[in-house]
Amino acid sequence: MGKHEWSAGETEVLANAVGRAPSVHNIQPWRLEFTDGEVAVHERTDVSLPYHDPEEKDRSISCGAAVANLEIAMWRLSLRPVMRILPDGTDSEVVARLSVEEKREPTEAELRRYSAIRRRRSYRRPFIGSPLPDDEVNRITAAADSATVHARRVRGRGEIDALADLLEYAGVVLKSDEGYQRELSVWTIQDEESRTYGAGVARSASPPTTLPWSGLPRPGTAIPDRQTLVERLGNEVVLVFVTETNDRIAHVRTGIAMQRVWLAAVERGFAAAVQTHPLHLPEARQRFVEKLALSGYPQLLMRVGRPFGTLPQSPRRPVTDVVGPD
Repeated sequence: MGKHEWSAGETEVLANAVGRAPSVHNIQPWRLEFTDGEVAVHERTDVSLPYHDPEEKDRSISCGAAVANLEIAMWRLSLRPVMRILPDGTDSEVVARLSVEEKREPTEAELRRYSAIRRRRSYRRPFIGSPLPDDEVNRITAAADSATVHARRVRGRGEIDALADLLEYAGVVLKSDEGYQRELSVWTIQDEESRTYGAGVARSASPPTTLPWSGLPRPGTAIPDRQTLVERLGNEVVLVFVTETNDRIAHVRTGIAMQRVWLAAVERGFAAAVQTHPLHLPEARQRFVEKLALSGYPQLLMRVGRPFGTLPQSPRRPVTDVVGPD
């Protein structure tokens, strides 16, 4: 087939899908570039979080999630893309290029996955009911569809103790880290009613409640006693995403796998939330790796469970801020 020419409607559909991808502090660090037969995802280097994400891993993971949404939205438009990750080299701003190879109607499964994009939220609250059974967890994690990113469940008292150690340590350290808290405050949206568009963490989406549900530690985040924290974690499903390497391509692939798993969970009526900050502390991460006997590099943690009610959509950048040149 000849090179596909993008219509205004198609670019809007794809940009809206990409814009709904999860990102660290909701900074939405991506930009789309459309050329004949191809769309490229660029990582915006003008948006950074030097305290939370000094090595810019989370920014690359966020862009990977955007790539996953882009692929699914292209399916919705009956376009079958070929994905190339970091095609211009590891130092390039181009995270991925997706080229149209053929046209084919989407399957019912692909349409369900696409519909989950709009319903996905970061659920930073307690789940209801019992933890998801292994067969449900296996179905969800199979959606990662990656040979280099493995999502595995934290299970057993020893591993749950290790996870409690990690979250407790990170909570104590980051609650008192003035630079981290100042940066988080800058990226927190206080007046949500007037901010339909834009970037940043909605205050209501990340309340300073208590571990393990609070997500981003704030000065008011409560750290429960050890037994309570272990019990809470034991009543949830927590996945750890592990990669074979710890380079930029691994981070992008982590984002792709994370979003596929997240959308698979939403599709089945579940909710999820992701944390990366505990794994940014080298001493805590190393202890966690040793206690879980991980054979790779842990990149993120994902809580998955049954939600109670629905949550509002966080603000998103307008399409004009997602498509086009720098």
